[in-house]
Amino acid sequence: MAELSSTRGRMVDVQIAQRGIRDRRVLQAMREVPREAFVDPDFEEFAYEDTPLPIGKGQTISQPFMVAYMIEAAEIDPDDRVLEVGTGSGYAAAVMSRIASRVYTIERHATLAEIARQRLDRLGYGNIEVRAGDGTKGWGDAAPFDAIVVAAAGPGAPLALQEQLDVGGRLVIPVGKEADGQRLLKVTRTGATTYAEEDLGGVQFVPLIGEEGWAETPQSDDDRRRMVAPLARGQSLPEMIAVAAEPLPDFQDPAFGDLFDRFGDRRVVLLGEASHGTSEFYKARAAITRRLIEKHGFAVVAVEADWPDAAAIDRYVRHRPARAAAEPPFQRFPTWMWRNTDVEAFVGWMRDHNANLDDANSMVGFYGLDIYNMSASIAAVLRYLDQVDPEAAAAARQRYGCLTPWQKEPSTYGRAVLTSGYRKCEQAVLEQCRELLARQLDYARQDGADFLDAAQNARLIAAAERYYRIMYYGGTDSWNLRDRHMFETLEHLLEARGSEAKAVVWAHNSHIGDARYTEMGTIRQELNIGQLSRERFGDRAALIGFGTDSGTVAAASDWDDPMEVMRVRPSHADSYERLCHDSGVPRFLLDFDRDGAVRNRLLERRLERFIGVIYRPETELRSHYADASLPGQFDAFVWFDKTEAVTPLGPEHTGKGVPETYPFGL
Repeated sequence: MAELSSTRGRMVDVQIAQRGIRDRRVLQAMREVPREAFVDPDFEEFAYEDTPLPIGKGQTISQPFMVAYMIEAAEIDPDDRVLEVGTGSGYAAAVMSRIASRVYTIERHATLAEIARQRLDRLGYGNIEVRAGDGTKGWGDAAPFDAIVVAAAGPGAPLALQEQLDVGGRLVIPVGKEADGQRLLKVTRTGATTYAEEDLGGVQFVPLIGEEGWAETPQSDDDRRRMVAPLARGQSLPEMIAVAAEPLPDFQDPAFGDLFDRFGDRRVVLLGEASHGTSEFYKARAAITRRLIEKHGFAVVAVEADWPDAAAIDRYVRHRPARAAAEPPFQRFPTWMWRNTDVEAFVGWMRDHNANLDDANSMVGFYGLDIYNMSASIAAVLRYLDQVDPEAAAAARQRYGCLTPWQKEPSTYGRAVLTSGYRKCEQAVLEQCRELLARQLDYARQDGADFLDAAQNARLIAAAERYYRIMYYGGTDSWNLRDRHMFETLEHLLEARGSEAKAVVWAHNSHIGDARYTEMGTIRQELNIGQLSRERFGDRAALIGFGTDSGTVAAASDWDDPMEVMRVRPSHADSYERLCHDSGVPRFLLDFDRDGAVRNRLLERRLERFIGVIYRPETELRSHYADASLPGQFDAFVWFDKTEAVTPLGPEHTGKGVPETYPFGL
């Protein structure tokens, strides 16, 4: 029983909450009602699969998600009286009874009605009445009802049921004869003789049999079992995607960026990628970002890159002098992630754009969010303090001294801190960060831009010390610390640029897609920038994912191995990528807010591919696919069916002379 209770909780988290059900009373009721008590003993082990199960008489216990979806749509309150038509096993009535004051439920099969009554009595659910009869005529002597939920599809909403609604009452019912042409209808009684209707999307249910329903016809068990998932207009899911997709023009066509004007009023727009080495993803993000900068006033470009390396790019694009004797940025593995021709072209555009601005404070900045490169961050803090406060610089050198042996190989620091002598490092770097921030006003008077750089480097060192220590132990803490650091860096950037500042974020899909809708969040309890952005900014955050089916990618076989141009295997048959490929549209934008039916169909969790800087095609399913709900993760999805690897910058891209080769020159 304890094992089933745990499985029930996971079913609610993964199959219901993560697919969009938000009513806390519904979620709590689903956690409380034991679904295994409503199925035959042979099917108990399948009780928490998101599927209907047979209960006899050609009937089934309904799919849990559909039960939750309809109950949420009915807006049931604790004081409500509710009528259910189609008792079946009694499971849906039991769930509603945990929310409503009283539930009346009608089942046309007398045997099923009696079995359901006995189950409900055994569970002690005393606020439910069960009756055998024609549900299309309602339960007149118990009316009026605040909500009526019908578990079968009628030719329309029966007049008897509408008349038994109280004013303000809600009727939720599937309508339509053909299984692939049914719609879920919500009818609200607005007055004595007036009603309002709302279409909640395509569904698939068995017929509603009765005086105000359909005439009874023979029906197989297989027909009954098809009553589960939302379905729309008789189209396959790839066909639905093809209709909803907005084709993308060439990257150079201004119409490409125009398609993303719908996100121009957001505070943050997060642009993902399905790999760190795909040219189309970089080009698309550059085109979208150019549009957001030029037409919508975005001033921050924040990327999944090390702060010190990105700071060199920022100095270049904002026409500030390079650091003396500074090394070219992005020399650490994976160099191709930011040292590639697509990034170089975008950086050049940013520099040209800023050259046309009179006010230096309005120039668009390029910033790194990531936690790596502790060595460069320490050097940046000390260099800055040497210039503005030599005494503070001396103190910082002493504090950072305990980290020095690990600056080049910080992952070994985690092993070192197993000895208590090195635990003092954490307190030292935190003290240095606090001290630097406390002097913000004094330093900012000298150079506000340099102070932002130094302050963020100090934060990075403090976070990195913890990150490399935690990384040694494994688990979710290191991932969560890293993504929290990246999100907090984003917040610091917006704060520094002013209350009206808007930011574009470039990061991997695994960082910008809401983790709560992937196995990252539901199984490993990991969070990410996308989740934190939604929690912080609400609907002022736009999360846009990217995907591909096949082509080539720049990646390595293992960490610190040489980059290779690898062939990407065609997408898995059970993946979101395969659905997009089968749509036949080679490149498109899919806005999940534009077509509710497509969004509802895609909510069902499927495989999604994630390729980082490492790609192992020989173990692709195990290494690169994860369970996810695409419309839960993202507000929109950008698709390129066939893609090519990025082109790394090499000697052939230098030799143009300074400053053209800065900051990427070798």
